[in-house]
Amino acid sequence: CLMKSFIETIKEKILNNIQVNKIEIIDNTHIHKKHKSFNKNKLHLKIIIESDFLKSFNKIDSHKKITNLLKDEIKTKIHSLEIKIN
Repeated sequence: CLMKSFIETIKEKILNNIQVNKIEIIDNTHIHKKHKSFNKNKLHLKIIIESDFLKSFNKIDSHKKITNLLKDEIKTKIHSLEIKIN
């Protein structure tokens, strides 16, 4: 499945660039199908990351590290990104 491999790609990209203990990426796209701005080609993702490295920064900076890393994907494939850092 195309979306599965895209999510795997995101996961690998994060794992290769940021010290992570655990990562989970949830595709919440199906929840948003009724929204006016819904685009079937873009995903609504929730990323849950357990990372001492990210926790050493404030919330904004740690979120920026993820969004900067995924900026190309956000432009093309991601409509919404929820980030939770544990």
